[in-house]
Amino acid sequence: MLPLLTFLTLLLLGYLSGHWLERRHYRSIIEREQQLQNLPHSNSRDLLLPMQDITRVELLAGSVVISIDYFKRVVAILRSLVGGPVASYETLIDRARREAILRLKQQCPDACQLINIRIETSAIHNAAGNGIGSVELLAYGTAIYGRVQTATNAATVSQLAASQQSITH
Repeated sequence: MLPLLTFLTLLLLGYLSGHWLERRHYRSIIEREQQLQNLPHSNSRDLLLPMQDITRVELLAGSVVISIDYFKRVVAILRSLVGGPVASYETLIDRARREAILRLKQQCPDACQLINIRIETSAIHNAAGNGIGSVELLAYGTAIYGRVQTATNAATVSQLAASQQSITH
């Protein structure tokens, strides 16, 4: 009876502490995402914003390792017996992905845009060998520094291009 009581106590503590820590981490992520929302980012190679002048291009990387809590580990083990997707890992991967991108953005606060963002994921097995202990995510991309072309600059550039075409023809 004592081992069952110990297991249920650990399961309850794992659920409560894991839920509290996960909610706290999500709040932190949301606050930092709001602070950095003006820095556009994409996994495309193309520029998101037309640039008038590019002064510097820099390769950046942001990584994070997030461990799974005791409750989610037990749920994942039970789910693997039945089969199907392991939903308890979805929030783990989501938090890690968002955190890695935030760490990438925090390295270049003066950049105009981040392009060509790639994400690499790897599972880190725990020492006992009974499943995933944590997950590591590496986000890397290219930061573009310079001046963004404004609407008035774009109109001026198109007028200059039109006037040069009329002169040459």
